[in-house]
Amino acid sequence: MVVLNKIYTRTGDKGTTALGNGDRVAKHDARVNAYGTSDELNAALGVARLHADTDMDVALSRIQNDLFDLGADLCRPDLSSDATAEYPPLRMVESQTTRLETEIDAMNASLSALRSFILPGGSALSAHLHVCRTVARRAERLATELSTQEDVNPHAVKYLNRLSDWFFVAARIANDNGASDVLWVPGANR
Repeated sequence: MVVLNKIYTRTGDKGTTALGNGDRVAKHDARVNAYGTSDELNAALGVARLHADTDMDVALSRIQNDLFDLGADLCRPDLSSDATAEYPPLRMVESQTTRLETEIDAMNASLSALRSFILPGGSALSAHLHVCRTVARRAERLATELSTQEDVNPHAVKYLNRLSDWFFVAARIANDNGASDVLWVPGANR
């Protein structure tokens, strides 16, 4: 359970922060960058939700909750000590990625095949979802970079990879099922 009685603690005033297991690391640590970017993505998603209809808003709300799960996972190192931890760490699981894949397939079924790359834009929701897509890609790059240095739950990385795909397809849905997509015209301004 989370209890926040006081918002500022002054414990980070010297440039360090606590991980989920209590270890203190620099605020620019690779692990902090990874879960901090998932938090940034969650904030960008909150802005996107301002433009969503009810069905899309419900889906985006599920993803926001998943992103808190992802942050909890990424802020907790030492996968090998999960079984003996005083409180079982929250970890991303395969079913979260499977749900994204099912939703991608359902959304994609109503879209025509692409014949060009898409420029971010069209509707406000689509533009915001493209921002979410790119922040998700950055979070994935940071998580994979972290995984070259320390253990990272592979389900967390897989979820981020699929999530950016989800945002891409959802952005097309938000553009009148792709009818209002803004298409790239190679060399158009030469």
